[in-house]
Amino acid sequence: RNLVKKYCPKRSPKDEEPRFTSCIAFFNILNELNDYAGQREVVAEEMGHRVYAELMRYSHDLKTERKMHLQEGRKAQQYLDMCWKQMDNSKKKFERECREAEKAQQSYERLDNDTNATKADVEKAKQQLNLRTHMADENKNEYAAQLQNFNGEQHKHYYIVIPQIYKQLQEMDERRTIKLSECYKGFADSERKVIPIISKCLEGMILAAKSVDEHRDSQLVIDCFKSGFEPPGDFPFEDYSQNIYRTISDGTISTPKQEGMRIDTKTTVGKAKGKLWLFGKKPKPQSPPLTPTSLYTSSTPNGSQYPIFSIEPVHYCMSDIKTGKPRIPSFRSLKRGWSVKMGPALEDFSHLPPEQRRKKLQQRIDELNRELQKETDQKDALIKMKDVYEKNPQMGDPSSLQPKLTETMGNMDRLRMEIHKNEAWLSEVEGKVAARSDRRHSSDINHLVTQGRESPEGSYTDDANQEVRGPPQQHTHPNEFDDEFEDDDPLPAIGHCKAIYPFDGHNEGTLAMKEGEVLYIIEEDKGDGWTRARRHNGEEGYVPTSYIDVTLEKNSKGA
Repeated sequence: RNLVKKYCPKRSPKDEEPRFTSCIAFFNILNELNDYAGQREVVAEEMGHRVYAELMRYSHDLKTERKMHLQEGRKAQQYLDMCWKQMDNSKKKFERECREAEKAQQSYERLDNDTNATKADVEKAKQQLNLRTHMADENKNEYAAQLQNFNGEQHKHYYIVIPQIYKQLQEMDERRTIKLSECYKGFADSERKVIPIISKCLEGMILAAKSVDEHRDSQLVIDCFKSGFEPPGDFPFEDYSQNIYRTISDGTISTPKQEGMRIDTKTTVGKAKGKLWLFGKKPKPQSPPLTPTSLYTSSTPNGSQYPIFSIEPVHYCMSDIKTGKPRIPSFRSLKRGWSVKMGPALEDFSHLPPEQRRKKLQQRIDELNRELQKETDQKDALIKMKDVYEKNPQMGDPSSLQPKLTETMGNMDRLRMEIHKNEAWLSEVEGKVAARSDRRHSSDINHLVTQGRESPEGSYTDDANQEVRGPPQQHTHPNEFDDEFEDDDPLPAIGHCKAIYPFDGHNEGTLAMKEGEVLYIIEEDKGDGWTRARRHNGEEGYVPTSYIDVTLEKNSKGA
């Protein structure tokens, strides 16, 4: 039970149940082991009551009985010793009287033969002889009686009393042996009773082990971490001969030269040099330097155009799992980056890959629908109760239910708004996935698959329509570190956004934007519903957070 308690995970009610078959099997084995431990406790209780306690009680009774039999044996031995002492005393007394009688007889015979002895002396010696002879006869009879009594007691002692005591001791020991046999049987019975349940526990463990499905676990991992990104496409053919054959006819494949679109290869190709992915350091791509032919534009519904850079979705997914050490351009950007990383997750899950974002939004919509159903049931119950109160005023006041009914209606409206908002986000994600697949299809047809999109800060985004390339960074000079602490410097961009809806921006401090317009994010939403943004021309202002699709950069540095 201690092992089960130690290794059974402690989960709060909010935690999800384990989904991997190996984890489920382990929890089932823990449950079976807990039941197994319960059966061992049953055996222990049986042993304690039927075996151990019974043996201790019986051992105490045997000690008392054995002590009594030993005391009886000692008493019999003491009585026999007493009889022997009485017989020995009478024997010694008889022996002494016999010697005194012999002395009296010798004295009488000596005086009777002595002619000089007087008659009175002879008579006195004769009387003394008769007295001693009589006393010797009495002691003889007493000795004979004591001897006969001792022999009888000795026979009784060795043939009756002592055998009886030994027989009682033998019976006691036999009863002890029988009791031990019963205890052994009780121990075996207590074990045999739990064998069927223990066998079921072991069978449950075997079934749990057989239920492990490695393919299902792998599919769960894939479904959990599937990003929805597409692999990078083929590298395009870059025609370096267009300057040589400039005078050839219009049928030659060429791309018009675009001024002002030169890109610093150091800031594009080398952006991800220090980043890590799942398999260690990402290998350097053997790609040619970016040229205007690898840069394309995409138009928004309002006709505006902006450049698009391709992205490496696999690298984005891997960098989410294992990222490298970020650079620290300044204390100000470090503080801002720390607040972005350590802050709470975005409400619309825009920080997640498309597939994960879609799953999270769908999960939240399901939870909101369940809560809405609960509120609806509660509203129906309150309405029925109010009708009952109106028909039977003695049961309660109908007006007392109005505050609760109003609160429930408010909760329902709030939940409907939340559901509508999350469904809009979900539709947006699903539309982006469909648009990406269509764009992939058209790119394959035209052999114009892009080789990687990069955001202004060197990190990656999940949508081509959200990405824009900022002006190339100038080479830093020795005084750049000090200049970044000056208050007059513009705030560095920490991400970028795309306008989902148009915003007029009539109020002071706001920034007007058109649908599909791409802006830099220089200050994220602090909880008031407004995000600070900046245009390419340097104009800054606040825009509604719900009107834009925000993409925050991880290793952000001012563009």
